[in-house]
Amino acid sequence: MLTFRKSILIVYVFLFSQLVFSQSNSGLLPYQNSSFTFEERVDDLVGRMTLAEKTSQMLNNAPAIIRLNIPAYNWWNECLHGVGRSDYKVTVYPQAIGMAATFDDKAMQLMGDYTSDEARAIYNEANRTGKGGSQYSGLTFWTPNINIFRDPRWGRGQETYGEDPYLTTRMGTAIVTGLQGNDPRYLKVTACAKHFAVHSGPEKGRNKFNVAVDDYDLWDTYLPAFKALVTKANVAGVMCAYNRFEGQPCCGNDLLMTDILRNQWHFTGYVTSDCGAVEDFFRNHKTHANAADAAADAVLHGTDLECGEAYRSLGEAVINNKITEKDIDVSVKRLFMTRFRLGMFESPLKVPYDTIPLRVLESRSHQEHALKMARESMVLLKNQNGLLPVSKKIKRIVLVGPNAYDKEILLGNYNGFPTNIITPLEGLQSLNSLEIIYKKGTDYITSNTSEENEALSAVKDADLVIFVGGISPRLEGEEFGDRTTDPEGFYGGDRTNIALPTVQTEFMKKVKGLGKPLVFVCMSGSAIGFEWEAEHADAIIQAWYGGQSAGTAIADVLTGNYNPAGRLPVTFYKNSNDLPSMEDYSMANRTYRYFKGSVLYPFGFGLSYTTFQYNWMIQPQKTVTEKDSLTFSVKVRNTGNSTGDEVTQIYIQYPSGNRFPLTELKQFKRITLLKDKVQKIEFKIPVSELKKWDDSKNELQLFKGTYHLYVGSNSQDHRLDHDFNVEN
Repeated sequence: MLTFRKSILIVYVFLFSQLVFSQSNSGLLPYQNSSFTFEERVDDLVGRMTLAEKTSQMLNNAPAIIRLNIPAYNWWNECLHGVGRSDYKVTVYPQAIGMAATFDDKAMQLMGDYTSDEARAIYNEANRTGKGGSQYSGLTFWTPNINIFRDPRWGRGQETYGEDPYLTTRMGTAIVTGLQGNDPRYLKVTACAKHFAVHSGPEKGRNKFNVAVDDYDLWDTYLPAFKALVTKANVAGVMCAYNRFEGQPCCGNDLLMTDILRNQWHFTGYVTSDCGAVEDFFRNHKTHANAADAAADAVLHGTDLECGEAYRSLGEAVINNKITEKDIDVSVKRLFMTRFRLGMFESPLKVPYDTIPLRVLESRSHQEHALKMARESMVLLKNQNGLLPVSKKIKRIVLVGPNAYDKEILLGNYNGFPTNIITPLEGLQSLNSLEIIYKKGTDYITSNTSEENEALSAVKDADLVIFVGGISPRLEGEEFGDRTTDPEGFYGGDRTNIALPTVQTEFMKKVKGLGKPLVFVCMSGSAIGFEWEAEHADAIIQAWYGGQSAGTAIADVLTGNYNPAGRLPVTFYKNSNDLPSMEDYSMANRTYRYFKGSVLYPFGFGLSYTTFQYNWMIQPQKTVTEKDSLTFSVKVRNTGNSTGDEVTQIYIQYPSGNRFPLTELKQFKRITLLKDKVQKIEFKIPVSELKKWDDSKNELQLFKGTYHLYVGSNSQDHRLDHDFNVEN
């Protein structure tokens, strides 16, 4: 009989012989051998690395390790609305806030799929031509931005999906799903949910700013989208934010990073810092003494990758016993697990995405989808006396305004560069039935007397005047560095006043003074408080920054070639007096969910050239418990004279007497209906999704009582109403 020790020895000899046999036949080490699991391969690879090699891989621009056949790799890549900042010509979709206005998560998912096709093609070509590892040619994308657009003055709000947690969750989930693909083994590219968490301006001082919100707002507003993308959409990456939260930098935060992200949500993917955020620990937040202290603390809190330089001090931190090499191994393994899941260490053509060719860039289907999303993003805010679509009686149109013929602004920020960009002028000129006279008239914030007079002279003979104005990504956006002066109403990328710049309103007043019908097309990445225009313009279209096909989409909506159905993903307030301090992160009196005043246009609002009628088919239950789902169906009929899209929205109002939202979006569905056609729409809302934070129990709870559900086309539209009770 074999002794236990001899048995173990035989097993070890057998396993070692199998390993030697495998390597002698394949010439591969375990981490190079695809017959091993990703976990086994990562463990083997990291186990062969020196401490210096490990820490080098924790920088966004990770160098090659020649002796281990690890290629150089730059983790920093962008695809906010198409592949960003590439040397190649790519398809550019509407800015994120515009895509949110589509209320079309299926279109968003397809956009993510098309974008990842183009990303893979660029990556494949870079590897083929020996340029692999260069910035903006990789597969790890730092998208989407799912921060809540709580204040319209925030310059980066254009990168988000608006002010509502549910809409943000739906659109964020869609793009993550589209980007990461559906292969059971390999990721197509990786998405990254940013900026975690409680981050939405101001831009100036973001590296020093401390955010304080209570648990209710944290869990009710700022965390739901992050939770959904981590726990349900399986997003591969998370980016921690610049600011402090409750006194600790977000990238080294006990509650956010350790308790919530890693322990409660069990996130196993990689976390990257925002660029320079770890250096801010000691340079701006003054919470740490030096780079080594900051780097060690960030890694111990689960920040695996740094976009910056502080992690170059990790070796020093190990020597000084601030962190162990074993702690560093945890982060390095997460990073290499990501790269293995992307297929970066497989033999050529083993990964199904390795064959995506460069010809997919700007392919016909991608360009058609960019136009589709641009059309769907257009929000018709006003249409007095049915001025639009433009009547066939109108022959001579004078087109004016700073955004009528500016290609750059259509691309927003974090953008790529397409071969062709269609401005509103070019879109209208392509319609041969109209005479288009273009005169700029005015700039964004300054006027030129001769240009203005020339434009007003042309207006005198116009049948219709279209003013294409708003603002620009040159005025709103990510922190604008050290500009010594900012235009009135703007500061460091943010706005100090939400009003349309005065010079534009004054010009439109002169147009109206000439007795001409006026259409105002507003391009912006945020809500504008255009009070005069809302009262006096004959028609208003909110066009955002519409991407490469914005001009075609605008022309199609103006002329009726496309029936608009975009919806506002943010509240359009009257003026800045409606807003609390920008530095106040409390949700009190913010967004449609908590704002108690009157507005220009409510969240979810948007008009159509046709009309729709709503009827119940099956009403929701009268009484439900936490284990149930509200199930119901609605019949929508197109009662107008043209085909059109309708965005049916479901809102919930909570029992009185508690700190609940005034109303809250819980479902939506975008449909297309032919004239006089009917469609049944079914909805299902798990009652557990109605949970709210309970301070007494320090957790999310389902509150019993009487709730109100209503169905309509925006947050203030009650087409169908229903009360129901939630019981234990």
